[in-house]
Amino acid sequence: MDGELILKNNLKNARAERKLSQMELAELVGVSRNTISSIETGQFNPTAKLALLLCIALEKKFEELFYF
Repeated sequence: MDGELILKNNLKNARAERKLSQMELAELVGVSRNTISSIETGQFNPTAKLALLLCIALEKKFEELFYF
């Protein structure tokens, strides 16, 4: 492959739709607020388990939150 695939996300928008702060979402899925911030800014890619927990908490399908 020529280019590196970079996982991107719509986490911030989905969180805003649900009117959740980073801290509230972090508490729902069992991680720190910093982890949520790092995912939103693309500095950290969540594990498959965390990605699925985020989908459940935000009532979104995986492909609605994460994409290349």
